[in-house]
Amino acid sequence: MPARERSLVAVADDFGFTPDVNEGIVEAHRRGIVRAASLMATGAAFEHAVELARRTPTLEVGAHLTLVGLPSARNGGPLPATVPALLAALARGGMRVYEEFRAQLERILAAGIQPVHLDTHKHTHVIPPVLDSVLQLASEFGIRWIRKPFDWHWSGEPKATARERASVALMRLLRRSFERKLAGSGIRTTDRFVGLRMTGHFSAADLIALIHALPEGSTELMCHPGYCGPELAHARTRLKESRQRELEALTSPEVFRALEACGVRLLGRREL
Repeated sequence: MPARERSLVAVADDFGFTPDVNEGIVEAHRRGIVRAASLMATGAAFEHAVELARRTPTLEVGAHLTLVGLPSARNGGPLPATVPALLAALARGGMRVYEEFRAQLERILAAGIQPVHLDTHKHTHVIPPVLDSVLQLASEFGIRWIRKPFDWHWSGEPKATARERASVALMRLLRRSFERKLAGSGIRTTDRFVGLRMTGHFSAADLIALIHALPEGSTELMCHPGYCGPELAHARTRLKESRQRELEALTSPEVFRALEACGVRLLGRREL
C-alpha cells in the first residue's frame, strides 16, 4: 500500500473576538502556517473580521459556534457565562441550541461568507445534544467538515496544566458517543486533532517537535494567535499575552523549514 502524505491544517479560533485578535489571525495566515479561521458570529469584532476575510480570500473561514460567554444571536441576551452554567441550562431544557446555532450561521451567511467547517467555542459540541444540532445544521447548510476535538498524544508535546488535563479527561469520556454519532452523519473530520493541551503555552520549538512526530494523514492544529492590544487586554479571556507568543511561533521561519524537511504539507480543508 503506498504511503499517504502528511498534512497539517492550522486553524485559528476566535476570529471576531477583538480587532487585535483578528489582525493577529490574518498575520498568522499571511506570514505563517495558519490556513483557516473560525468566526464568532456574535463576537464584538465580527464586522471587522468579515472585512478582513473579504480582503484575504486565501484564508478559509468556518463558524465558531458559541453557547458560552457571548451574546445570543437570536435575541442579543447573554448566553451562559460558563460551561457548567450551560450544562445546567441544558439539563433544565432552557437552552435552544439548534435555534441559537442556526441564527449564528445565518448571520455569517448574510455577511457573504460560506463556512467551510463548523466547530464550537469551548468545544461544547462534545456534549451529545449540542453535537446533534451541529450535525443537523452541517447537513442542512451543506458544510462537510466539523472539528473532532480529542487531542492526539505525541512525544515531545508541551506539559499540560492541571486545568487542561482535567478538560482532556472529561472529553475522553464523551469520545465514544461523539464518534458513534459522527460515523452515521456523512460529515468529515481530519484524521486527528492537536492543540487542546497546548493552548496558551506552545513555542516554535514545540511546533517543530509536532511536525517531526506527525504520522500519515491529516492533522488539525487548533491555535489562538493575536496581538495583545488594548481591546484584548480589556476582554474577558485567560488568553492574552499568550496569543502574541502563539503568533510568533506560527510565523517562525524555523517552523517552515521543519515542514519542508519533513515533507509535511500545509492544507486547508478544501484541499483535503
